[in-house]
Amino acid sequence: MKFERRDIVLIAGLILVMLGLIQYLGPAYSAIIVILLYFGIKVYVGKKRQLIQKDVGEGICMECGSKIIHKKCPNCDEFKE
Repeated sequence: MKFERRDIVLIAGLILVMLGLIQYLGPAYSAIIVILLYFGIKVYVGKKRQLIQKDVGEGICMECGSKIIHKKCPNCDEFKE
């Protein structure tokens, strides 16, 4: 897992969740829950990215949103010719 900029936002949000949980649970239990949440979210996002990458293939058209096949959009490129 590669560390990205958006992870800072995730970590900040999870710290706030941990502060909220400390009121009801001890600090150790809150930290464990937040660490599990962090890795759970990272795994979920990673699997979603792989699924999207597999479905999209070469890319998507910026005009109509369909899949690009053989470096051409099947919807937009047939009207240009």
